[in-house]
Amino acid sequence: MKYLKLFFKVFLSIFILPLIYFLIAIILTWIPVNSDFDTSKGENQIYLSTNGVHADIIIPIEYFDSDFINQLDADPSVKYLSFGWGDQNFYLNTPTWADLTFNNAVKALFIDSPTLIHLTKYSGISQHWVRTHVNQTQLEKLKSQILNSFEFKNDKLQVLEGAGYHSNDNFYKATGSYNLFNTCNSWTNKVLKNSGLRACVWTPFDFGIINKYE
Repeated sequence: MKYLKLFFKVFLSIFILPLIYFLIAIILTWIPVNSDFDTSKGENQIYLSTNGVHADIIIPIEYFDSDFINQLDADPSVKYLSFGWGDQNFYLNTPTWADLTFNNAVKALFIDSPTLIHLTKYSGISQHWVRTHVNQTQLEKLKSQILNSFEFKNDKLQVLEGAGYHSNDNFYKATGSYNLFNTCNSWTNKVLKNSGLRACVWTPFDFGIINKYE
C-alpha cells in the first residue's frame, strides 16, 4: 500500500500536473484581451518576432530618448531594437535548443531565478516580423514597461560584457524572477496587454501572441 501511494504521487507529479498546466495555458492563451485594438491604426509602428518559441517586441530606436540610446553603444546604422526577457541561466547556457539540458530546463521552470533582458540591434526590417500600429499613449506604455524591466545601478544599465550571441546583441540585468508562471512569453504578453494592445489573458507560448497580429 505504501508503494502504491508513492506510485500515484509520482504519476501525479510527472503526468497529471503538467497536463493540467498545459490545458490551463491553452485556455488562457485562447481567451483574448483588448480585442477592440485596431492593428491598422496609430501613428507609430512596432513589430513582433519569434524564433519559433520565444516572442520579442521590436521598436524603432528613434522612439527612445538619447539617454537610453547612448548607453547601448549603437552605431548610426541601427534602426530597430528588439527586446526579450528571460531566465539568466537559460539565456547564457542555452544559446541554441541543441544546448538545452534537463537541469537547465527544470531550474528555469521550477526555481525563481534571476533574469536578463536580451536586446538585439537591427539595421533593417525582417520579412518575418509582424507589424502593428500603436498610438502615442500605447507606445509610451510599451516603452515604460520595457525600461522598467531593466535593472539600473546609478541610473546605468547593467550590461553583461561579452555575453551576447552575436555582434549585434547584448544581455542586461533585469528585474523580476522567471518561473513556469512568469516566462519569457508571459512577459511579452503582459507588456502588450498592459499597453492596451491585443494579447492573451496569460500565455507561456509565442503563438498565442503572434497569431493575434497576423
